[in-house]
Amino acid sequence: MKNGVYNLLKARFLIDDDAVKNWRFIVFVIVLAIIMIANTQRFEQKVFKITELTNQVKELRSEFVDKRSELMKLKMESTVSEKMVEKNIFPSTVPPVKIEVKKEEEKSFFKKIWQ
Repeated sequence: MKNGVYNLLKARFLIDDDAVKNWRFIVFVIVLAIIMIANTQRFEQKVFKITELTNQVKELRSEFVDKRSELMKLKMESTVSEKMVEKNIFPSTVPPVKIEVKKEEEKSFFKKIWQ
């Protein structure tokens, strides 16, 4: 047991005759660790991007609601009439009249013949 621990501490498994197998395994573990670190890094970048986009969506949604309420206020008749008074345009006192246009009926072939 003492000899086994001593050999492990001296890293004899790396310089023995069958050390090629051990080196292959060590390189495999290192490559696997690098791949895991890179994968974690990409995952964290995506999480940060998602958080950033979520905040941006919240900002845009609040801006949309603000602009929509402002538009509703501007579309009110009282606001429009106030703006028109500044330009000396006043509301009409005469109510609107509906204009009806009667379309002339197109005569069928038989009606044209009998006339």
